[in-house]
Amino acid sequence: MTPIVFVHGFMGGSPQWEGQKTAFGHGKVVAVDLPGFGKNAHLQALTTIAEYADWALRELASRTISHFHLVGHSMGGMVTQEMALRASGRVQRLVLYGTGAQGLLPGRFESIETSKERAIADGAKATAGRIAATWFLEGEDAPAYAQCAQIAACSRLDAILAGLDAMRLWDGRANLSNLPPETLIVWGDRDRTYPWSQTEQLWQSISGANLAVIPQSAHASHLERPELFNRLVAEFFAG
Repeated sequence: MTPIVFVHGFMGGSPQWEGQKTAFGHGKVVAVDLPGFGKNAHLQALTTIAEYADWALRELASRTISHFHLVGHSMGGMVTQEMALRASGRVQRLVLYGTGAQGLLPGRFESIETSKERAIADGAKATAGRIAATWFLEGEDAPAYAQCAQIAACSRLDAILAGLDAMRLWDGRANLSNLPPETLIVWGDRDRTYPWSQTEQLWQSISGANLAVIPQSAHASHLERPELFNRLVAEFFAG
């Protein structure tokens, strides 16, 4: 049984994948919490995407997980791209979900610099609620919003700023051709964080990559359209 490793996005955490644990089996799903976020909010946040990738690979090695499927969401998609490059022999299939090849996030609902300025001005808790609302078509009225806002609120201000800087400084475009062809790109058609141009770049630049567009969903398709998301991922992993 090949485990499925889920890596959350900016201000996310492992509890966001509870629906996937139920769908795929709790014994099969491994959901990590990156340093500074979620259940690891007490750990010092890292400053580069590469450092997050190295940490995640060490974490999996400490759990004696040698070979695995890999799902990365948003900032976690940047991290998993780096993981796949570093451990290509260990990653069997890769899902890049709601993510892109540039951490600068061209086309995002607001610039990275604006997010930093607003986080400093508003504080961590208010930032958690505001950012989480952008992940859903219905904003704060979305059924999964409260849980995501609560998870996001675990992040301290220093972790928020470190994560934003790590994304801003990362650029994976030069390495897209080196990612495994067994890759699925997943995108919600109303995503306000990653526009179609970023998704298309991944799809066209990774040789043999598959594409799935989930309708009527924003940045958190796995929470807005979980049955469709889970079915697409399950079929991809089944080959």
